[in-house]
Amino acid sequence: MVITSPANEKLKYARRVREGREPGWMFLEGDRLIEAYLEAGGGGGQAFHSPELGERARALLETLEARGCALWPTQEAVLATVSDTVSPQGVIVLAQRPSVPLDQTLRTDGALLLVGLDALQDPGNTGTIIRTAEAAGADAVLSLRGSVDPFAPKTLRSAMGSAFRLPIFCDLEPERLLTLAADHHCLVVATDGRASTPYTDYDWRQPTLLLLGNEGSGIRPALLEASDVRLSIPMKRPVESLNVATAAAVLLFEARRARA
Repeated sequence: MVITSPANEKLKYARRVREGREPGWMFLEGDRLIEAYLEAGGGGGQAFHSPELGERARALLETLEARGCALWPTQEAVLATVSDTVSPQGVIVLAQRPSVPLDQTLRTDGALLLVGLDALQDPGNTGTIIRTAEAAGADAVLSLRGSVDPFAPKTLRSAMGSAFRLPIFCDLEPERLLTLAADHHCLVVATDGRASTPYTDYDWRQPTLLLLGNEGSGIRPALLEASDVRLSIPMKRPVESLNVATAAAVLLFEARRARA
C-alpha cells in the first residue's frame, strides 16, 4: 500500500529522525550514502521510497529488504515533504546509529591518533573532518557536547560514508575527553594560531589527541589551558587563519606522513 498523506504517522516519525529528535537513529538519503551504509554492514530500520525507481535504487531496496528493513512505498510528492535535499533521489532510510563502547573501541597497542571536536557548528566542516580523519588513519573522532551532530543528515552527506566506518563518539564532556586522553597516554594537542611551535616540529608518532575548535572562537579556554602542546600552521601574510576542515587536513596528513 502506497503512503499518500504527508500526515502519515510513519512520515511524522521520519521527520523527527531527520531533525535529530529520535535518539539512536539517523536519516539517510541518496543512493550513494545508502550504498556506503550497506557496504559497512548496515541493515534493519525502515525505508521510504518512490514507487517508480531506477535500477540502482531498486537494487538498494532489494538489499535493504534482505537485511530486515521494512519498505514503505510513498507517493513521490509526499516523499518530498520528508526529504532533506533539494533534489530528492527517491529513497530515504531510517537506520540505527553505530553504537560501540568507547573504552572497548580504542586500541591499546600502538600510538593512538584521536580527533576531538570542540563546539564545531557547521555540518559540512564536521563531515569533512570525519572523512579526512578516516583517510589519514585516525582511530576515532570524539565530539564534545555543544558540537553539531556527527550523524545529522548534512554531516553524513559530507562525511560520504566515513561515519559508518570510523568510530565516532558524541556529547562527551571536556573532563571525559581529558580523562580518555590520560588513560590512553595521549598528548593533548591544541590548534592555536598564536602558538610559537609549528605543526611540523611536533612528533606525530606519539599517542595524540588532536583538538579542533569552533569555527569562530576556536578551542574553549579551559581546554586550551589543559592541553599539553599548542601548535600553529605557519602561513603567508596577510592570511591569518584557515577553515577548520582545511586545518584538520593539513595536521592529520602530517601525522600520517610522520607515522608512515
